Amino acid sequence: MKKKMLDIMNTFHQYNSDNMAYLAFGLDVKQHYDALVVAPSYSPYKLKMDSYCKLTTLKEGAYITGYLVEKDGLKIAWIKTAASDSNLIDHVAICAELTFDKMIFIGAVGALKPEFALGDLCTPSFSIAGGFAHTYLKDSIKDFVPFEKVEPKMSFVDKVVDVANENGFELKKASVFCSPSIATEYYHLDEIKEFDTDLIEMETASLYLMADLLEIPTVALLVVSDNSATGAALVGRTEAEEEKYDYGRNIVLPQMILKVAAIK
Repeated sequence: MKKKMLDIMNTFHQYNSDNMAYLAFGLDVKQHYDALVVAPSYSPYKLKMDSYCKLTTLKEGAYITGYLVEKDGLKIAWIKTAASDSNLIDHVAICAELTFDKMIFIGAVGALKPEFALGDLCTPSFSIAGGFAHTYLKDSIKDFVPFEKVEPKMSFVDKVVDVANENGFELKKASVFCSPSIATEYYHLDEIKEFDTDLIEMETASLYLMADLLEIPTVALLVVSDNSATGAALVGRTEAEEEKYDYGRNIVLPQMILKVAAIK
């Protein structure tokens, strides 16, 4: 963990309780976890993992919930959060108190180019930070860099891509624009497309900045939920589109979570 992350935690604790991961999510600071899953709006139950994993709901709040997922000796800490990069920063920051080997972000992603089909599993090659929240990770909030490019540690991402291939899945590396708003991103879609990214979602730029501070191997697993280039809508999918999306979300994604958690 980098000194800046320690400073963020220590300053936060000057004004708030220690053991925030337990208070918020019921996660045990004394427990070693094989992975931390960060999941805006997704629970392991939503992905139907209760049919082959032991799931324990640790603590449930109004907007957030903590789970323990266990299978074949794996212990996975799972935090369901609200969407947005600010929520990601806050909730990953309080989980910095925990001991975990890797971090797995999961979520839905919109496609901006026609070659991405609903249900495709993707991971960022880089992300463009289209909001402001990530600036609070800098030494000064006056150091704002508009549309900052954030790259993951590709050595671990490439390892995850290989794991996907070995198990008969395709994990596509693709560039991502991170928007702070779903409803208003459509109003600015032409401007966003000028960045020539493949996909659009909310959190991965801040995710990889947090991963760098934590010095934890991290990957984002994103299921394509809509495509503005082909007219496949986020709300109001056809039955065929829903079937493709559900396969990626309910079959491929949970299997990849377990495979990634097991990487040594």
